[in-house]
Amino acid sequence: MTSITIYSTPTCPYCKLEKEFLKEHKFAYKEINVAEDTQAAQQMIMKSGQSGVPVTEIDGKIIVGFDKPAIKKLLKIV
Repeated sequence: MTSITIYSTPTCPYCKLEKEFLKEHKFAYKEINVAEDTQAAQQMIMKSGQSGVPVTEIDGKIIVGFDKPAIKKLLKIV
């Protein structure tokens, strides 16, 4: 099973678009609100080198931003 974690904030429009995209393609994901969880925000920055959201981790691989082609490639979506 594919492991997907999205580091996001409630006000991020690209986060919302990415979550809608994943739901459309029937992928479950874990969402971490970095606006409320400062430890998770630090973890996200350490993993990605970025403080902006979304940061997505798919099976250990990091994608910064809503990079649809990269997400489709990792999830094997045609």
